Amino acid sequence: MPLLPSDTLRAAGLVSVLGATILDGWVGFALFFLVLGALFIPRALGTSAWLDVTYCATLLIAGWAALLDWYLAVPGLDLVVHGAATGLIGAVTWQVLVRAGALTHHDDVRLERPRLGTFVVTAGAAVTLAVVWEFLEWIGHTWVDERIQVGYDDTVGDLAAGAVGAVVAALLVSRTSAAEPRP
Repeated sequence: MPLLPSDTLRAAGLVSVLGATILDGWVGFALFFLVLGALFIPRALGTSAWLDVTYCATLLIAGWAALLDWYLAVPGLDLVVHGAATGLIGAVTWQVLVRAGALTHHDDVRLERPRLGTFVVTAGAAVTLAVVWEFLEWIGHTWVDERIQVGYDDTVGDLAAGAVGAVVAALLVSRTSAAEPRP
């Protein structure tokens, strides 16, 4: 398999696991181990180069921003990153679902509005994953490390930004994906 430009970001993810572990112990390790795993999803799917690079770069920035408290230092960065990351995760999730055959069609059924279905699935999956992330942040704060920043305003703001990112991604995916997904 040939090397892709985005593979340098995956290599940075691997180095980040080591750096985060040294900097923040097992919490840093856990965070970047999750990021590293996520970085390989677009590679496995063979996504377009622009989505692969943007997705990987955004997840790396999100991880380091959390670990180095950039969200506290740069007002609004949290919302921008939540919007971008949620949208990109939604686009990649759409591709995972198509590739896994979860969105198959039957030859005897013609979808009337396939782009609407693409929009709903992409946005719904992205928002659902944003909610799961917020649950995990709360669990991490409550039972793992109190330095993980949570709070009502933070959570609602993150979910709102994520929902905007999900809708933007869903619009783009529904406009650019094939009318009827095939696994």
